[in-house]
Amino acid sequence: MAAVLQDIRYAFRQLRNYPGFALTAILSLALGIGATVSVFSVVYAVLMNPFPYKGADRIAFLQTRAPDGNLGFAGLTGTQVHQLEKVHAVEALSAINEWNLTITGHDVPEDVVSYYLTGGTFPMLGLAPLLGRNLGPSDSPFGQEAQPAIMLSYKFWLRHFNGNPAVVGQTLELVHKKYTIVGVTQPRFGWGGSDADIYLPQKLANDLPASYNFNVLVKLRPGITRAVANAELQPFMEQFAQETPTHFPRHFKVDIQGLKDWTTRDLRGTLYLLFAAVALLLAIGCGNVSILLLARGTASQHEFAVRSAVGATGSRIIRQLLTESLMVALIGASLGILLAYRALILIVAWLPQQFPAESDFHINLPVLLFSVGLALLTGVLFGLFPALQLSKPEINQVMQSGTHKVAGSVRGKELHRFLIAGQIALTLLLLTTASAAIEGFLRMMRIPLGYDPHNVMSVGIPVHDNTNTSWAERTNYFEQLRAKIAELPDVVSTGISNNATPPESGWEQKFELLGEPSGSPDAQTARINFVDPGYFSTLRIPLMEGRMWDHTEVAHGALLVLVNQSFVKRYYPNGDVLGHSLKVPALKNEPPHTLTAPGADGWLQIVGVVADALDDGLDQPVKPAVFMPYGTLMWMHSQILVRGRSNPDALLHSIRQQIAAINPDQQAYGQSNDLETWIRNEPEWERGRLVSVLFGAYSVLALVLAAVGLYSVVSYSVVQRTNEFGIRMALGARRSDVLKIVFASAGVSVGAGIGIGLALSLGLNRLIARWVENGASNPFLVLSVSLLLIVVAVIACLLPARRASSVDPMTALRCE
Repeated sequence: MAAVLQDIRYAFRQLRNYPGFALTAILSLALGIGATVSVFSVVYAVLMNPFPYKGADRIAFLQTRAPDGNLGFAGLTGTQVHQLEKVHAVEALSAINEWNLTITGHDVPEDVVSYYLTGGTFPMLGLAPLLGRNLGPSDSPFGQEAQPAIMLSYKFWLRHFNGNPAVVGQTLELVHKKYTIVGVTQPRFGWGGSDADIYLPQKLANDLPASYNFNVLVKLRPGITRAVANAELQPFMEQFAQETPTHFPRHFKVDIQGLKDWTTRDLRGTLYLLFAAVALLLAIGCGNVSILLLARGTASQHEFAVRSAVGATGSRIIRQLLTESLMVALIGASLGILLAYRALILIVAWLPQQFPAESDFHINLPVLLFSVGLALLTGVLFGLFPALQLSKPEINQVMQSGTHKVAGSVRGKELHRFLIAGQIALTLLLLTTASAAIEGFLRMMRIPLGYDPHNVMSVGIPVHDNTNTSWAERTNYFEQLRAKIAELPDVVSTGISNNATPPESGWEQKFELLGEPSGSPDAQTARINFVDPGYFSTLRIPLMEGRMWDHTEVAHGALLVLVNQSFVKRYYPNGDVLGHSLKVPALKNEPPHTLTAPGADGWLQIVGVVADALDDGLDQPVKPAVFMPYGTLMWMHSQILVRGRSNPDALLHSIRQQIAAINPDQQAYGQSNDLETWIRNEPEWERGRLVSVLFGAYSVLALVLAAVGLYSVVSYSVVQRTNEFGIRMALGARRSDVLKIVFASAGVSVGAGIGIGLALSLGLNRLIARWVENGASNPFLVLSVSLLLIVVAVIACLLPARRASSVDPMTALRCE
């Protein structure tokens, strides 16, 4: 124990005596460990511990998989949900429905996102409330009206009630009905995503209309696999498909999906890519520590030789050097954790909205244990190589060479070259990946949209239950709202869109062409959009041929449609599309929630062709699209697109007042974004931005660390070869000759590193292209990155090389 304390005291003295070495080594590790810990915190929160629910690994979404591989929710009726309770594999289940309600009693109705949950939901999830109690089975017994009870989400409680702990027992008026607040959810309860405001009990009964359909969650019994559950659920779901065929795809298979499945599928690649980036950064920082330890240790070879001569063993010297490296690692890790706290805040602010709302992004105990383990590993691993090199000094050679300068051993020089080459290779790999990510993101930003989103916003309009229940009433109601908003002086144009807000819009459905064979049942599909004539002028999507239907035709349920250019190219390559007819079998009238125009399920005539606009996200080509009058099919919600003379967000309050002038109880969705924000909220845009920004930042840090490492090696080499350079210059060598020697010695390592880095970049190109949004290695970018690395290497070598070339021969000779 005394020997260990002696090693620790000696290590502290060494760090104090060499502050430049200590500061550089500690900062190199702190940057690497800080970046690694912050990204690991995100990986842990999203992939390892995203949900706080009891038995979260057994909770799954009940979904169906169509023959084309697409997953979807099967909307079940109340009776069907009740029948699923008989399935042996299911321990508990929850039926969920989303609705938008209004807090009444204000000048402008306030929208709240409401989730209706059956009584078994909270017991199934097993998460206690923050205040009060959870909703339970007694709040919604089967076949009876649900109780007027309500739970507040944590965020809504903070926002609307200022976090008042006495809120339980108070009432909240929703659409002129009083509800008693029974509890407040935990901060990590994020059911329904981060936008959910309130939770209410859901009525389940046999007499509910078929249009009342629910998404279902099941909790499997312990030991039941998903394959067993799928097989047991399949006959039930096939029976349900016979009862409500429009709710199910043809020839489907039950395929329940765990809570983490969609997160793992969509985000795992992005997170692993970022973790790989910070691992490379950490390796580069650790390489710096090894270089510095080796350089400082080589300068102390005389001391080690003396200690060895008086009886110190190789293991004793190794222990001393490892103690010093562990000291550096622990101090660097401590500083790195402090940096990680700040970095994590920045990373979380840039995370896509796809991340689970329940994720807890904190530097918690598992992350801290990971950090300590990482520090110990880096301290041992990257301190071990220099320690082994220096533990057996050649005593005679060292003692004979004097007490001031000792030339490094061949093995030490080779290790230096290896470390520098490794740093350069990893830095080049990181830079090429970052350049691919940034180029892909910039390409996504420059992609032609086919429409103009500038100064356009979407205002969502939910329809209250038991209002505007006939087709004519609902059509007239939406038209009144649109016309009233259009009266505002700062509004340029308006348009109605039930489901057609780009860049991801429309309802993917099969269709039939009159007089044409339908072919493969899965091949003939298009994006079905429900809009009014103002939609195209508001988004500035031009009409290419034919004509547009007008508001009078919409009001009378005209069975006319438009198609886009991609539709014409695929299904009518000769261009003779006008006058043909198509049918969409999925257009079914299911009042009161879904209303269709008379004859909507029959043949619809194509009267015009509009230009292509993105409808399948920012990273996919435009799909064939069909545009129908919004009255052809109306749900219990719609949206009005508003083009303003300036940023339309400033109009939002006036728009809501206009809506309230038509109906004082009608609210607009609480979240009304301009279309440029819609684009920025696209998953591929958010992922591309995250990867580009973080990879760019990590690449810059890696470049700086690699430059510091190269500078340290060259500076060390110059100091060790001072006597040699003095002799050369005394014998007539010019300053340029000394510069060439210095650059040549570093050039071997840099050249080898660039070669290895290029090989790694090309070898991993396919993997990088799959994980980086729109990313692929561009030869010009790879060449540019290589040149940048060479320039940085030259700059890092320049100062030591100038110092070597300015050596006074007499001073150098006196060094010995």
